[in-house]
Amino acid sequence: MKKLVKWLKNEESGQGMVEYGLIIVVVALVVVLGLGVLGNGLSDFFNDTENKVSNYSPT
Repeated sequence: MKKLVKWLKNEESGQGMVEYGLIIVVVALVVVLGLGVLGNGLSDFFNDTENKVSNYSPT
């Protein structure tokens, strides 16, 4: 039992995966917050572009 507790205490193989998971969570939060802040501006930009393309008439 002591060997098992000592082994579990020193086990670090899952540490890298936890760090990668935390990095992915932080990146996802930044993307979601960024889109929330820029959402209306991006929507207006794409709507204006759509209107310009649909109303374009070559001369």
